[in-house]
Amino acid sequence: MKISSQDSISCTPELRETISNIVRRAVTECVFQVRAASPAAIEPLELFHSTEAVAIKEEIVRVGRKLWDRQYVDGNGGNISYRISSQYVLCTPTLCSKGDLRVEDISLVDLNNNLIVGSRPQTSEIKLHFSIYKSVPKAKAVVHCHPPYATAHAVAGVVPPLNLIPEQEVFVGPVALSPYETPGTQVFADTILPYAKKHNTILLGNHGIVCRADTVTHAEWYTEVVDTYCKTVMIARQLKSNLPEIPADKIQDLLELKKTLGLPDARLPEEDDLTGAIETAAASVAKALPHVHPNDVDSLVSSITDEVLSLFAR
Repeated sequence: MKISSQDSISCTPELRETISNIVRRAVTECVFQVRAASPAAIEPLELFHSTEAVAIKEEIVRVGRKLWDRQYVDGNGGNISYRISSQYVLCTPTLCSKGDLRVEDISLVDLNNNLIVGSRPQTSEIKLHFSIYKSVPKAKAVVHCHPPYATAHAVAGVVPPLNLIPEQEVFVGPVALSPYETPGTQVFADTILPYAKKHNTILLGNHGIVCRADTVTHAEWYTEVVDTYCKTVMIARQLKSNLPEIPADKIQDLLELKKTLGLPDARLPEEDDLTGAIETAAASVAKALPHVHPNDVDSLVSSITDEVLSLFAR
């Protein structure tokens, strides 16, 4: 949506919700960045044992168990991480079954791959996670695993088709396919760089998949969505080779919904004028309030949304 200084917009519930979602993303990200960069930032050991970190470690363990139960990992395969600050990442250890994962197994590393706190060495594929965090500042969580149907597509070098199931279109959308490189190397980690910004899910050639999201749980959800989609498409093609697609105008409806959720999609522009203007305004306010308490975010979002709407109504 492009808006000039002479345009005015009627305030509808849909518009308010759209603006509110954009504002919330900007405020949350800016408050997080300002707090993380503060000179009084929490020390690594204190951060590692903080209430926030404990909750995230418990979430990582739960997600690891889900991956194991759904047979998305075997042996010691797969890895999970969460960027808890601008400098530090919580991650699973190397050589550990995700079905056996415990809270005490989680480590804290910095973005230079130094083990800061923890009794077990970090996953050997953490560089893949770092590549995503460094290229997509909004990414907070990464899950890498080997779900069979999505991995089959990665091995075959076949990207699943589009426009067949609404959930795939909204939560994942187009899936990228990166070329094979030796896992654990920087060259392997760099293979996702051309795709990470516009895709939350990437097929790793002859390897598996990687998903990024705002939470560990959401990243795991995307693995479920894409693997179920790949399985369903494979079965449907046995029934009929040319599958009927969702009509183009209905796909556009799904993309509009996707924009309100703040999810990436290669079919969407990187940033439209409205989103950019709102995020810039929200960022300015949030950066001026480094001590915003998480409980105050709702009132701040509502206040900024009102201000944005009043500007458009003039």
